[in-house]
Amino acid sequence: MRASDLERVKSLPLFTDVAADTFRVATAGAHLQRFPGNTVLLLEGDPVDFLYVLLDGQVELHGTWNDRETVLAILRPVSTFILAAVVLDAEALMSARTLERCEILMIPGDAIRTAMRLDPRFGMAVSRDLAGCYRGLVRTIKNHKLRNSTERLANYLLALRAADNSGGVVRLHHEKRVLASLLGMTPENLSRAFAALQQHGVTVEGAVVTLRSIGALEALAKPDPLIDNHAPRGGEIVAEADAEVWSSEWYRANPSDASAAGKRHG
Repeated sequence: MRASDLERVKSLPLFTDVAADTFRVATAGAHLQRFPGNTVLLLEGDPVDFLYVLLDGQVELHGTWNDRETVLAILRPVSTFILAAVVLDAEALMSARTLERCEILMIPGDAIRTAMRLDPRFGMAVSRDLAGCYRGLVRTIKNHKLRNSTERLANYLLALRAADNSGGVVRLHHEKRVLASLLGMTPENLSRAFAALQQHGVTVEGAVVTLRSIGALEALAKPDPLIDNHAPRGGEIVAEADAEVWSSEWYRANPSDASAAGKRHG
């Protein structure tokens, strides 16, 4: 990598506290790669040779079974993926493809495992990243199992509003077919859910969604800080572990918001 690329990588949450020698070991065989949209990065069941760090663009993680396919997550920068498989030196449980032009840092899995053994601080950084992903997965499972499709869509729009600091107008970041799969529904069910939200002040024009009554939408969605991460982030896109920490701190500082959701965070 070029010297300028190395400086960018050093600022990533995974490497901010590691020793210089550890950083050299971890990134000795790393390289930045630019991929066009709709590029398959890896297939489920394949051995994982690299840790991927998304620096720019969007990546879709998906799984298949018996001629069926589902979207598991849509990643935005800065995000690591396939980290658990790298740590365990195991095969990928999901496939990954780019949704648009992406810039991705690829770090050899052997180098990651060696760096973890050499530097406890790097091991902690990896653990922290995995913890953020795990908590995000728990939120997703609770959301899918405890809510109907309309409630899931309502909370998705509120989370999008908080993440983008967008007031009463939010923009969908991907096509509705992808969004439907991400929320665990068919495109037809997504259309019906949007229609049901009209009486709660939601209107849709293409990718632009207007939320005319936040109060009415929240009354339907019943956001819960133990499921949702609606803490405002000022428009910043942060790593999932950092988003989890920020959410906890924000709800502790604003207990009335947690109480309004029916629970106290912590």
